[in-house]
Amino acid sequence: AVSRTRILATGGASHNKKILQVLSDVFNAPVYTIDTANSACLGSAYRAIHGLVAEKNVSLADVVKLAPEPRLAVTPTAGAE
Repeated sequence: AVSRTRILATGGASHNKKILQVLSDVFNAPVYTIDTANSACLGSAYRAIHGLVAEKNVSLADVVKLAPEPRLAVTPTAGAE
């Protein structure tokens, strides 16, 4: 079975490829980043939007579809343990 696990890195460390590579290797998952200012607050903002539209039966998944598309930064190193 193919793992659907992926990591979304935000904040200052997301600009450091070596740190991202370690994350990818440790968790054996690809790491993605997004080019958004104040990205650490992004999740809270989408939850707030979801709260505003909750009585209209809009799912969180539908709200998050508005998010910027993450970019693949690194993939696990073959044979890393």
